[in-house]
Amino acid sequence: MFPIEKFQEIRTPFYYYDMQLLDATLQQIRSSMTAGMHLHYAVKACAQPAVLARIAGAGFGADCVSGGEIQAALNAGFPADSIVFAGVGKSDWEIEMALNAGICCFNVESIPELEVISGIAARMDMKARVAFRINPNVGAHTHANITTGLAENKFGIDMQDMETVINMTRGMRNIRFTGLHFHIGSQILEMDDFAALCVRINELQDRLETAGIKDVTYINVGGGLGIDYQDPDHHPIPDFASYFDTYRHGLKLRAGQHLHFELGRAVVGQCGSLVSRVLYIKSNAIKNFCIVDAGMTDLIRPALYDAYHQIDNISAPATDETMVYDVVGPICESSDVFVKDYHMPPTHRGDMLVFRSAGAYGEIMSSRYNCRQLPGSYTSEDI
Repeated sequence: MFPIEKFQEIRTPFYYYDMQLLDATLQQIRSSMTAGMHLHYAVKACAQPAVLARIAGAGFGADCVSGGEIQAALNAGFPADSIVFAGVGKSDWEIEMALNAGICCFNVESIPELEVISGIAARMDMKARVAFRINPNVGAHTHANITTGLAENKFGIDMQDMETVINMTRGMRNIRFTGLHFHIGSQILEMDDFAALCVRINELQDRLETAGIKDVTYINVGGGLGIDYQDPDHHPIPDFASYFDTYRHGLKLRAGQHLHFELGRAVVGQCGSLVSRVLYIKSNAIKNFCIVDAGMTDLIRPALYDAYHQIDNISAPATDETMVYDVVGPICESSDVFVKDYHMPPTHRGDMLVFRSAGAYGEIMSSRYNCRQLPGSYTSEDI
């Protein structure tokens, strides 16, 4: 599965992307979607250029949350009119850039943002297409740091203000209202959470019809579908069929409405791995420490979210014997720990470890803390 002989020639740590698995995932997405469904890949999950180009080549759009992501999407070949721009803090230059590029839609998250976009569009003598991100106050069974759909979260416009903000657009010559946007969180594995969002969207659509607002052509339900971090070998591709079916059966779309998704992790999470070498094995009276050359600067999820990644020692011979290690990095922080009390084959200096399911929120979140170099980045077509 991993070309260890070729890995030995590359300086660690580095990211490795399995393009065959990415292709299979993209094909499964396409076969699970039906007419009227549109996917905008969430660039924030992974912006590796070859990965972005492959997703663009498969005919999907892009979901961006910064001007830099818009530029990365354009560079990768995503058509401008397939790009949606989200985020609570869009700066003026980013709005201008998006308007000049001719993007599909702004996902607007506040009345002040709407007013700024309207003013900039008027100054540029352009019309901005907008959807309003509504905070549905729907919880999700996921880590507290990656829930986004509760009233206490910073995202979106309160449901009670929905009609008011839509009606504001009637007097804005440079704004075109297109629809509604929702997102309730990330790494969600229970379809009931998405079903609950469907119920809330149906209620809100009924409310809009009662208020005489019938020009909603765009329903964007965000993303959030998770992956199997515990067993990536047996579940390399998420259950897209159940995910899309939940919305297909649960949403009561009106005639002419199109349904948009913003999946990120589910698209790229399993195709990426972080490859690292063991520097030292250090033991004391109570612990065996496996110290590797990758750290929280290369994969921050365990330190940030207490996230789990399966770790494979691809240098170790096949054996049933295991030892228990705390796998830690070299960063001068006590939180630079990948996992504690982890069972691995007997491991030695120079062994190569692979941190699985790291394609999403891995390389893209790396940093140069401690003046470290950023990790390398390769695909299966490079090696």
